[in-house]
Amino acid sequence: MVVELVATGLSLGALYVLAAARVVRQYERGLVFRLGRLRPEVKSPGFTMILPGVDRLQKVSMQIITAPVPGQEGITRDNVTVRVDAVVYFRVVDPAQAIVHVEDYRFAVSQMAQTSLRSIIGKSELDDLLSSREKLNQGLELMTDSPAVEWGVTVDRVEIKDVSLPETMKRSMARQAEAQRDRRARIINADAELEASKKLAEAAEQMADTPAALQLRLLQTVASVATEKNSTLVLPFPVELLRFLEGPREERPAARVRGPARGELRAGRSRAGGPRAGRSRAGHVRGA
Repeated sequence: MVVELVATGLSLGALYVLAAARVVRQYERGLVFRLGRLRPEVKSPGFTMILPGVDRLQKVSMQIITAPVPGQEGITRDNVTVRVDAVVYFRVVDPAQAIVHVEDYRFAVSQMAQTSLRSIIGKSELDDLLSSREKLNQGLELMTDSPAVEWGVTVDRVEIKDVSLPETMKRSMARQAEAQRDRRARIINADAELEASKKLAEAAEQMADTPAALQLRLLQTVASVATEKNSTLVLPFPVELLRFLEGPREERPAARVRGPARGELRAGRSRAGGPRAGRSRAGHVRGA
């Protein structure tokens, strides 16, 4: 009889321990509600005991929660309709306030993020949404974190994921970007032509001083074309004809004259009276 009572007591004790035993994991905190009233102590991670039927343990995760913000449509300050998606990262810092002060802190943070995102869209321009996202993320984080502090929740960061534009706006932006790239390409080509013209002018001045350099340049060009294309190159005119490109004969340097010039020879002959005049004079003297 005693053994049966002891066994019954042990079994009841085991059932009580099983009903009262709770395990709080490392990333959780436990709140105990005794007859509906919140106990001031917060259960730390590990093994803990509660009163079965009297206490109720509610666990709160202290991890960072990632909540996607559904896409919100709005009109920017420059009258462009856009659809913006975002994601919010938050965590619980006060388990008691997160459970007691708000019904569902996750849903509350999500709704506040959506409202803040719509407000940011209306205050910003399209260029800011596309290029200055860091600044908008900071403003969105501040707008979401301010009311969440009263709920025992802190917002770590808010990131804008995607900005969807209408097809007409995409085509307009594509045309604008293409026009800007075309403009830059034309400016670069014009600068290159200007530099090339300056270099060619300097080369032309140097070749004008040494006309043979033009012929050497022609031969180099012929050699490079024959090497790259591996073809036969036929010149329909002799290279000597390029001398006419050197300039008028008056500007050419005088050629070396080994003997007397033709004009001097003619002048000498006329002054001397020519060979016939000399002979006639000599005959006249002999006759005399």
